[in-house]
Amino acid sequence: MSVVIVGGHDRMVCRYKKICKKYNCRAKIFTQMATGMDKQIGRPDLLVLFTNTISHKMAKCAVDEARRSEIEVIRCHTSSGNALMEILEREVQKRV
Repeated sequence: MSVVIVGGHDRMVCRYKKICKKYNCRAKIFTQMATGMDKQIGRPDLLVLFTNTISHKMAKCAVDEARRSEIEVIRCHTSSGNALMEILEREVQKRV
């Protein structure tokens, strides 16, 4: 399963990657607004949006791209490792 994480803290990127790897997920992580981010998102199975740590412009860019590509979006207010684990646990259970 492939996951794109939008938002979160810069210092948590390694932890997010480890958590995704634990659930056999490939991850792309955008903690800052990147130039051409909408083109870099690609076609993941899931887009996780940590809403507390991103700008409205970044959130809108990610959600618009998800709608265009019919990607499932999960919004989460907190950007903790535990929140990501709960999201991935639920999604992996759904897909099995």
